Amino acid sequence: MSAKERLQESLLVDQKEKDLHEIVLFNDEVNTFDHVIQTLIEVCEHTPEQAEQCSLIVHYNGKCTVKTGELDDLKPRCTRLLEAGLSAELV
Repeated sequence: MSAKERLQESLLVDQKEKDLHEIVLFNDEVNTFDHVIQTLIEVCEHTPEQAEQCSLIVHYNGKCTVKTGELDDLKPRCTRLLEAGLSAELV
């Protein structure tokens, strides 16, 4: 692969990463671990283990990125998290 091709590939990867967004879940004093875990499984397609780990990170650190992807995919997911009573933000 030539230097020019490597540069072009690097620029494409950089652009793709810039197009990615995140759903950040925040801690609250209202929702149970079970509710948060079940909601992450249903909305973000987490495995039970992933959802449990995210719920613990949120509990101890105050927030956690629970899903990364394109804006069109994340908007409805974030809305569903909010409708389920969770505190989430799309960044």
